Amino acid sequence: MLSLAVTTHLFPRLDADEYGAGQLTKVRAQAVSGRACRRVGERLGLPEALRAAAPPDVAGPITEQLVQTERVLASVIEAVIGACYLTYGYETVATAVVDAFAPEIQSALDRPADHKSALQERLARRGAVVVYTVTAEEGPPHERWFEVAAVVAGEELARGSGRSKKDAEQAAAESALEGL
Repeated sequence: MLSLAVTTHLFPRLDADEYGAGQLTKVRAQAVSGRACRRVGERLGLPEALRAAAPPDVAGPITEQLVQTERVLASVIEAVIGACYLTYGYETVATAVVDAFAPEIQSALDRPADHKSALQERLARRGAVVVYTVTAEEGPPHERWFEVAAVVAGEELARGSGRSKKDAEQAAAESALEGL
């Protein structure tokens, strides 16, 4: 439902010459990513609602870990969208989804952030392939921090870090692109 609503919103508004199907896919993927879902959930007060709804025997540190986890917030926001769809139907919910995700959609249009794809496309022209290797991992599960190296033909191009492996890979790819 989330991806469909955003795609249905984007497709007629994008110039076909500037945005082909591949670019539309990238913009949509960024606009509905786990990170985007987390931001929307936080704006809508989802962590507070989850804290308030937590059973007393689960409240506390466990609840805090859950409401700070991107994957949990993304899953809950998608579940809420699904429940709203079943209750109110596609048109009503699609409009609300597009409104809620408007900043993420605009950000994806203004600043596409798929550095991994951009790096792979550039390297593919040379017949090369990038591999991402985790070089460091620190912190407790709910506050994990990763460092990743972008490696081509055994040679490290760049490193990046982030709260998830995906974030660290994107950072490494962005750094590698700057160095090419």
